[in-house]
Amino acid sequence: MDFTEKMKDDILVQARQYIEAETNSVFRDEVEAAIEMEDWEGLNDRFYTSLAFGTAGMRGVIGGGTNRINTYMVRKVTQGLAEYLLSAEKEPSTVIAYDSRLFSKEFALSASLVLAANGVQVYLYDMLHPVPMLSFAVRHMKATSGIVITASHNPSKYNGYKVYWSDGGQVTPPHDIGIAKLANEVTPDRIKDMSEGEARRCGKLKDVPAEVDEAYFSMVLSSLRRPELIKASDIMVAYTPLHGTGNVPVRHMLSELGIKCSVVKEQELPDGNFPTVKLPNPESAEAMGKVIALAKEVKADIVLGTDPDADRLGIAIPKDSSKTDYLLLTGNQIATLLVDYLLMTAKELKNKEGIPFVAKSLVTTDIVRRIAEKNGGECKDVLTGFKYIAEEIERIESGRNPGRYFLFGCEESYGFLTVPSVHDKDAVSSSVTAVEMMCYYASIGKTLQQRLDEIYAEYGYSTEVVFSNEYDGAEGKEKMKNIMASLRALKPGDKLAGRAIETMEDLLDEGTGFPKADVVIFRFKTGEKLVVRPSGTEPKIKYYLFLTEGKGGRKALEENLGSIKAEFVKALA
Repeated sequence: MDFTEKMKDDILVQARQYIEAETNSVFRDEVEAAIEMEDWEGLNDRFYTSLAFGTAGMRGVIGGGTNRINTYMVRKVTQGLAEYLLSAEKEPSTVIAYDSRLFSKEFALSASLVLAANGVQVYLYDMLHPVPMLSFAVRHMKATSGIVITASHNPSKYNGYKVYWSDGGQVTPPHDIGIAKLANEVTPDRIKDMSEGEARRCGKLKDVPAEVDEAYFSMVLSSLRRPELIKASDIMVAYTPLHGTGNVPVRHMLSELGIKCSVVKEQELPDGNFPTVKLPNPESAEAMGKVIALAKEVKADIVLGTDPDADRLGIAIPKDSSKTDYLLLTGNQIATLLVDYLLMTAKELKNKEGIPFVAKSLVTTDIVRRIAEKNGGECKDVLTGFKYIAEEIERIESGRNPGRYFLFGCEESYGFLTVPSVHDKDAVSSSVTAVEMMCYYASIGKTLQQRLDEIYAEYGYSTEVVFSNEYDGAEGKEKMKNIMASLRALKPGDKLAGRAIETMEDLLDEGTGFPKADVVIFRFKTGEKLVVRPSGTEPKIKYYLFLTEGKGGRKALEENLGSIKAEFVKALA
């Protein structure tokens, strides 16, 4: 790009305003160095826009500038949150957690001090903690809100800021809209601050009490359906926390149950650089490579992996009794096994009154629905984002959906919840449930692979392909808008990837049964379903293609899966 003198002057004005407002010298120095080098391309990318506080928070590349996440941007949005909290409640309180990412601890402290300076009571964890334990703590401590500093499973260059409300779920309307409006309007002169010493002396900043962790662990243990069966099992778990927050709580829970656990040493300790993986995501076969290698060595009965903030759970299972090779399950396969086990157990033990309720994202396999409905449960589709599952739990707890009890929530992107006391996806408690499930089937001489095959035989085999295209920078946003507009222009009878469209549903329309959302759903006359949605946290469009076995059966579908995916990828490029 050619920069005129006027463009350069405008960039310099923004850069110097940022330098003056930024309290962290690391980020100030980055911008000052870019000015000195006259790196106009780099400076433009740092300042052409400002990271916005969206529907649940903010996520971005770590660095100096308004289009980066840094101490100034954290302080800016926290000031907006403080003003909203004070307008909502006379004496608000907030619990704050952070993960192992670069600058997470610093950002958490900065947010704490802005809130304290505004008169908000703050409880800050003294060490890194997972998302689910923050969700639990907000509810347990009856706090007004919560914050987690995390970018979940994103690469190491990212960090983020997620806000929770008093129900323990990520903020939803009207709170998300109200917070975003105030946060995005904050100017540097409005940001209040104080030192950590002053905040602690006046009592506005305190550590989260240790008993909150104990309450969480006790809750998870009491949620088990067959605790004695687990304790009697002589099994081996192979586990990786992928340099994140799961290491302590997952291993603690397994230890409490007497389960042997072997951990990947290179990925055991927190490290925001994630030196052993390109992407710290248990969905990734590459990220799970080391723990599967460990599993072969120790002959593990089940393999577990959690992402940096321990809200996503990956599972691999032995392909046969020799335990020399392992199958990495998809998120939909894990959801299928868990919902089947939980519903079967609920029917068998009959320890709760009412209809078991299951909530799943609309991009999660429909086998979950079929299993729930056939076994006396109720299943509801919600928009992508676990906060919508949290809303459904809140409806049950508040009596607005009577006669039900929450059993299970799931997203295909490795997000699962088996306990109602947490209102976000929880890889810690789900890890324990997965071990319990494996122990149960082992006790009756069955493997998880065998049970999965039985489910497919009963409910029909289906599979899915998930892919995405990324669009970075200012031009990328415009490209994404144009692509979604072109897809919305299609209608029944038109062809996409050589297949005739049977129906097209646009969730921006009224009367869909969902809140308005930038999502389009195609169903084809050949049986496939395609869901298209721009990511809410990354500059990409995600495509979810669902396929069910036809006349050729499961084998034919599996053999043709690669070519079918290629046809859709080409058509949607």
